[in-house]
Amino acid sequence: MVWDKGTWEPLGGSPEKDLDEGKLHFAIHGTKLDGEWTLVRIKGEDHGDPWLLIKSGADLKPISKRRDDESCLTKRTMSAIARAKDAVWQSDGTEKKKSKPPPPPTPAAKAPPRKRTRALAFIPPMKATLLTEAPQGEWHYELKFDGYRALALKSGSSVQLFSRNKNDFSQRFATIAQALAELDLPDVILDGEVVAMDKEGRPSFQLLQNSAQSPSTFFVFDMLSENGQDLRDQPLEVRRQRLEKLLGKTKDPIRFSPSLGTDATRLLKEVCRRGLEGLIGKRSQSVYEAGRRSASWIKLKCGKEQEFVIGGYTLPKGTREHFGALLIGVYEDGELKFSGKCGSGFNTKMLGDIFRKMHALQQDACPFKNLPERTQGRWSQNITPREMKLCRWIRPELVGQVKFAEWTDESKLRHPVFLGLREDKKAKEVVHERAKKPSA
Repeated sequence: MVWDKGTWEPLGGSPEKDLDEGKLHFAIHGTKLDGEWTLVRIKGEDHGDPWLLIKSGADLKPISKRRDDESCLTKRTMSAIARAKDAVWQSDGTEKKKSKPPPPPTPAAKAPPRKRTRALAFIPPMKATLLTEAPQGEWHYELKFDGYRALALKSGSSVQLFSRNKNDFSQRFATIAQALAELDLPDVILDGEVVAMDKEGRPSFQLLQNSAQSPSTFFVFDMLSENGQDLRDQPLEVRRQRLEKLLGKTKDPIRFSPSLGTDATRLLKEVCRRGLEGLIGKRSQSVYEAGRRSASWIKLKCGKEQEFVIGGYTLPKGTREHFGALLIGVYEDGELKFSGKCGSGFNTKMLGDIFRKMHALQQDACPFKNLPERTQGRWSQNITPREMKLCRWIRPELVGQVKFAEWTDESKLRHPVFLGLREDKKAKEVVHERAKKPSA
């Protein structure tokens, strides 16, 4: 459907200059839309140049439901267009028209090769939105795994395994890559999570840090391409049906991630009772929105846990080796803000491994924009000018997973416990993850 047509008018100086500066004010003059709008680049992101489109000026008059579902060219509804099948969008920009079916091929004729549509190109994974409670409507729920998000690209016996920010996982999880290579599958792109299980069969992020000793499993929950066919515009339930047909009977280290049902309240209570991380909810008709944090996928957590950027550390005391506590924070409006000290959750090996990585990143300047703190309140954790002289600072490149009791009113952490370093997320992507209320 061509939903609207018209012209646009820049409001201000040079549109090219405004775009370079990250803010473009303009007017739209269409048959349905008419008014002022503003495009604003989101600060603090280092991939994809995300923008917000904001309605400016006077409010837009509501569009009737009938007119909203009407082409500005033909006045047909979307269902009428779908029935006619005479205006099908093609990725190469051509329009597919109705025509007589071609004659059947002669016995000597060869079928044309299947068109490959970005079959083995890396696709940024779709992300879920954190909610405070389960939304209303038709959702199905899967287990939220505590591991590394991974994308598998398989072509014949060749397999590439990538993290969500395109780090190569093929050597790190060579057993999984080898198992995928040996499976009799078509060329596919698979989306899933690499996890390590504890003795009780629960995913453990801490065990995943030492994957050489802890066997890992790849739980696959989506398929983005099959034999060159791009499946991202197919409904989720269609993609998962095809995926289950391929992987439904596979065994460790490759598993199909099954649906747990639709009763989020009962399921969340049970997974929390079992000490698991939470649930992922998905709309059965949702398409795959590559690289986006979508409202069509949501996550419900049993506890509070997220990633933090490591910006420095304190010196060890007593018998502690290497360092005392990590100084961690999150990005806000492009600036790294201090969130607190994290001094628990480490074993001897972790202390040494993390210290060696931090030592290679040492710098003189403090990377946190809200330090020093001038007061010594209960949760300020005493990072005053005097205390800062005893801290060591590093370039903010390392990301750690931390669980905690709660955020305080001063945006500090209560009782943080370190779980492990993350290799699948860039530091600039780490922000204060605030749970949203479900939309009505």
